Amino acid sequence: MDSPRAATRRKKMTKQLTGKRDDTALHAAARAGQVASTREMLSGKDAEEVAALLSRQNQAGETPLFVAAEYGYVDLVAELIKYHDVATASMAIPVEEAIAALSTFSLEDEQPDVQGLAVLLSSERYATNSPIEYSDVAAYRLSLGEDTKTINQLNMLIQEGKEMASLLYTYRSCVKALPQLPDSMKHSQADLYLETYQVLDLEMSRLREIQRWQASAASKLAADMQRFSRPERLVNGPTITHFWSMLKLLDVLLQLDHLKNAKASIPNDFSWYKRTFTQVSSQWQDTDTMREELDDLQIFLSTRWAILLNLHAEMFRTNTVEDILQVLIVFCVESLELDFALLFPERHTLLRVLPVLVVLATSSEKESESLYKRVKINRLLNIFKNDPVIPAFPDLHLSPAAMLKELSSYFQNFSTQTRLLALPSPHEILPRELQDYQRHYLILNHMGTFRAEHDDFSIRFASALNQMIMLKSSDGVDNDWSRDIKGNMYDIVVEGFQLLSRWTGRIWEQCAWKFSRPCKEPPVSDSQQNPTTFFDYEKVVRWNYTAEERRALLELIGYIKSIGLMMQHCDTLVSEALWETIHMEVQDFVQDKLDTMLRTTFIKKKDLSRILSDMRTLSADWMANTSKADPEQHSLHQETEEMRQNTFYPRPVAPTAAQIHCLQFLICELLSGETFFYKLSFFLHILYYTATIGSLTDLGFLWFREFYLESSRVIQFPIECSLPWMLVDHVIESQDAGLLESILIPFDLYNDSAQHALTCLKQRFLYDEIEAEVDLCFDLLAQKLNEITFTYYKSCAASTLLDSSFTYACDDGEKYFVKPLRFDAIFKLRRVMVLGRTIDLRSLITQRMNKIFRENIDFLLEHFENGDLCGVVELQQLLDILELTHQSISRFLELDSYSLMLSEMQENLSLVSYSSRISSQKRRIKNKMITRFAGGALIELVNYRKRIQDLTTAYQGLAGLYRDFFGVPHMFAIVKLLGSRSLPAIIRALLDHISSKITGMVPKVTALQEACPKSIGLLSFDGGIAGCQKIIHEILTWKFFMTLRKLEVLCIG
Repeated sequence: MDSPRAATRRKKMTKQLTGKRDDTALHAAARAGQVASTREMLSGKDAEEVAALLSRQNQAGETPLFVAAEYGYVDLVAELIKYHDVATASMAIPVEEAIAALSTFSLEDEQPDVQGLAVLLSSERYATNSPIEYSDVAAYRLSLGEDTKTINQLNMLIQEGKEMASLLYTYRSCVKALPQLPDSMKHSQADLYLETYQVLDLEMSRLREIQRWQASAASKLAADMQRFSRPERLVNGPTITHFWSMLKLLDVLLQLDHLKNAKASIPNDFSWYKRTFTQVSSQWQDTDTMREELDDLQIFLSTRWAILLNLHAEMFRTNTVEDILQVLIVFCVESLELDFALLFPERHTLLRVLPVLVVLATSSEKESESLYKRVKINRLLNIFKNDPVIPAFPDLHLSPAAMLKELSSYFQNFSTQTRLLALPSPHEILPRELQDYQRHYLILNHMGTFRAEHDDFSIRFASALNQMIMLKSSDGVDNDWSRDIKGNMYDIVVEGFQLLSRWTGRIWEQCAWKFSRPCKEPPVSDSQQNPTTFFDYEKVVRWNYTAEERRALLELIGYIKSIGLMMQHCDTLVSEALWETIHMEVQDFVQDKLDTMLRTTFIKKKDLSRILSDMRTLSADWMANTSKADPEQHSLHQETEEMRQNTFYPRPVAPTAAQIHCLQFLICELLSGETFFYKLSFFLHILYYTATIGSLTDLGFLWFREFYLESSRVIQFPIECSLPWMLVDHVIESQDAGLLESILIPFDLYNDSAQHALTCLKQRFLYDEIEAEVDLCFDLLAQKLNEITFTYYKSCAASTLLDSSFTYACDDGEKYFVKPLRFDAIFKLRRVMVLGRTIDLRSLITQRMNKIFRENIDFLLEHFENGDLCGVVELQQLLDILELTHQSISRFLELDSYSLMLSEMQENLSLVSYSSRISSQKRRIKNKMITRFAGGALIELVNYRKRIQDLTTAYQGLAGLYRDFFGVPHMFAIVKLLGSRSLPAIIRALLDHISSKITGMVPKVTALQEACPKSIGLLSFDGGIAGCQKIIHEILTWKFFMTLRKLEVLCIG
């Protein structure tokens, strides 16, 4: 006999091998593991039948493959998979159809674009330098090897100088963190000096490195300029790229000198360093070399404009460089007058170095006369007058007039230039001229032009983009039409870059003007609260921008970010058109225009013919060009116009940086190539499309304030002084409908500043400070955004529910209407990019909004608890407003159910329970004539949230009409609040309450009757009312009064 366990096992196996309902023959074979039967069933059938058999499911939802895998039949599973792959492959959709089907899917959500381009931290955002650094110039054999090598050297110095400038700008005093020993630890003074020296020595080593670098950079720049002062180099002067490298290096030296002069903490730290060195070096040997280095560093740090003085000495050490200086001055003046610089940093560079070049070039009276023959002094005066303030760093500026006056005391030969020295500094500008400068610098005065430019460019860019999309989707289009569309796209992109550059430059210049003209008198109320802290920075930022100026600044920032985002989104679409247009421009010049010039100069001007031939050899693309002509074999008179016309096919192959550099060098000597020469300067910016947009839309400078942190002697300013948060707060406080959707634009400034702190300044502590401020600001934004949103929709609900007859009867009924605001775009933001993190703003708003509704309901019920039943009408009105508010917001957000929240807040409160919580009719008397219970005192309702004052007053007045009585309106309110289903419960509770009162009152009334006298006759009225009252009082007993008191207490309770 089998054991119970064996019987159970057999029963279980029988259950496993038995099929399930709706099993097919293939299911049964799979369940039994029969590979041969399965192969027989599936072989010989087409792909559709095999797929149908394999996909057939039984009642349990199992396929044959699932059954085979469940029982562990590996060979059968492999066999079924093989047939499944064959069937799938034969029925697969072609790749072309699959790609076409995928193109119909949209991966975009409904989130609006309310943020700018700078939403991610990227190290490649400013990668605009050529990776080969002009190394391929030697392959063209144009005698530019030495020039190119010098350019690479200067560019390396520029990069190193920018790192030095970043180090100086972000330098913070170490002395503030040094500990002070108490008197009880004076014996450890030597150890403290040693540790202090070690800390400061690290910082001073960086300053010594800056000192050595500037000496080396000045020597190399002077040597490079002296090369071009030789007579043989005057003919073929430096290339345009070389010009810019010289000017940028001179600009870096100038900025370093300016920072060294402005940073007061550096000499202070050095004095501590020298003091500690004196203490700790007494036990050292051979410190003479270190003392000499200290003395040199002290002279370098204490001498104003030491770098420029050293540069002047290096330039004029061997021979003069006035010629190249004058050439640079002419280049700067012409570039500024003709607006040759495409990007605003180039223009600011020219403005900063021009005063320095003028000072260096006027080292004697003879040289001054030579300069003014080439450049009229009025041209210089106009440039300096038109831009009296120039941005240098985010919170530092330069003034050409102030620089010229200060440098005149260091360069004695320049002190004779009276006309230049007579220029007024920013603080010396006359009131009449000050108004003109403010009209020029303040963005508010140009917003009409900016709006028109923005709207016009957006329309034309969208139109050109649509034409590009049509061109890509069309087949066999006309070549001329294609070239026109791509050429138009190129022109619009160049115009967009110029527009972004002009707008961003305007913001830079307005900030520099604000820093040069601080607010004289801050608001009294705020300054009295904290009269000394952050006062300097508040004068230049917090109190220096009016509400209109903040609005204009925020609007212009929105324009910059929106245009940059629009151009960046289509980079892959327009890149091919841009490259092809650049290729066409170059080939049109070197193949067509140079062809005629070659034929005319081949015989007469051999040197010019060589230059033209070099240009063709350098840049001509003869691929698919069958009309190439040899100028040596044909003469101009023997060829027809058709033979001279070259035909080429544009390709999306852009020239390299080296080719553009060489073309600029060659075309510089050809007057006829002036137009094409001007276009060449744009090509590199167009080729670095993404990097150019990133640099033009970078507004992170609006956050930095390192100079004022040092002058104010604080670690960091509060967010009320931060310009990005000031713009956010302005949108919240003003509730301007036109700016509401731009409320997140200022957070792009934090993204830009974080990007700048990490990639340019390379300071992690700055990023940490930005991150801490962003965390605080975003929490405040979410809180205030919820408050204004809730207040707005609640005010709209109150305005809607307000009796229309009341508003029509009022003379100023318009004040009860709420101006429309649009929050729907903000409600759709599921991905807000802040410092590389993605924040679901919609979810945050929803969470906080649910909390606000619960707090409102809880407050209303608590207020109703503290009053009597007459407040039920007011409660019903306010809950109706709250419910309509919930309905309005629920159209955009997934809020909790209103009934659910109301029930949740009523968990410990029931209107039908009178357990000593609500006084039903406290001290009220039934008036049969007016069917009311009248009497009682009022309890004032305090506003829970700030709302529109007129609506609040109106509803308080309406609620006051129902506070002094209880009647039919209150009963209707109770029924509406609790519902008709609760009406029987209310009546039952009232009847039970009255019954209990009556039951408790009957014995007292009986006792009162018993205590009364059996009979009282008619009293004589001789004694008057007082006499009658005295007689009755003598008749009544003490027991009667006690019973009456108990009955009164019972009635009141």
